[in-house]
Amino acid sequence: MSTYILRRLLQGIPTFFGVTIIAFLLMLSAPGDPIELIAFNPTRADPMATEILRRKLGLDQPPVMQYIYWLIGNDWTRVDTDGDGQVDSYGERRGLLRGDLGQSLKHRRPVGELIMEKIPATLLLTFSALILGYGMGIFLGILAAINHKTWVDQLIRVFTVIGNAMPQFWLGLILIIILSVNFDILPMSGMRDITRRNGGFDIAETAKHMIMPVFVLSLGTIAFISRFTRTELLEVFERDFVRTARSKGLTNRRVWWLHALPNALIPVATFIGQALGTLLAGAVIIEKVFNWPGMGRLVVDAVFNRDYPLVMGSVVIAAAMFILGLLISDILYTLLDPRVRLK
Repeated sequence: MSTYILRRLLQGIPTFFGVTIIAFLLMLSAPGDPIELIAFNPTRADPMATEILRRKLGLDQPPVMQYIYWLIGNDWTRVDTDGDGQVDSYGERRGLLRGDLGQSLKHRRPVGELIMEKIPATLLLTFSALILGYGMGIFLGILAAINHKTWVDQLIRVFTVIGNAMPQFWLGLILIIILSVNFDILPMSGMRDITRRNGGFDIAETAKHMIMPVFVLSLGTIAFISRFTRTELLEVFERDFVRTARSKGLTNRRVWWLHALPNALIPVATFIGQALGTLLAGAVIIEKVFNWPGMGRLVVDAVFNRDYPLVMGSVVIAAAMFILGLLISDILYTLLDPRVRLK
């Protein structure tokens, strides 16, 4: 098992760096200059000071060198900091491979520190949506397969179509208007009530704030998993081993739960990696709609401000979680299907 996991991790390394390269190229192709966004009034700024700031941040280097410096770092940045014509050494960049995600251009703080402040809320929202999406999706898929070609099956199929087609941001706004503004049933936004004097973590209060964003974020996963589970179950019902089990006199319940369902869930389990990546991407929009204090607003602001280090740091975290999700999918596949050998 350890050899298999190590091999899968090594196979994920090219994917990881490929994602970072694509994200870096997309950021460079975006319009605007980060120096103009950082400077308070770039039209009146001292050209010498602007150039020093550009060199200090490494933005005067070619794109290839900027990526290499972000990746492996360098010992210092050579800048004429006092304008006397002499090149001085300024600062140090350790790079991603040495555990340094860089410093945010906008916030002037380490990227790792900013992400660590926001990522717990994002992970709480994402994994809650993943658990709800898989739990409800598998349940509805089983229910639809058992009641094949009945009104229950038709109703669940209509729900899956609506769940896949409905925009998340629109549904979030509608729920806020109905449940928060009109009826005042659920809190409108945030992770806790800002009027409370005690700012500590309250499980009941946090759960109440999570109901709407978790449901909206998980709706697409529920729709896809339920349809996927239904299709796999109906296919498994037609296989020879299910007919053999029934011909031996086993009850329908034993055939369903001991023979059909475990085999139908094998391909469903392999989707968990893609589902995690999809939920992480959707969490950016959901956090913005519900003012959730996670990485969503941080990433959106970083993109608009062309904050290269912060965007790249967020991409690193998302890519690592996506690869981890794929690894979990492979491990679950081997556990659910004994025919798969870890060689």
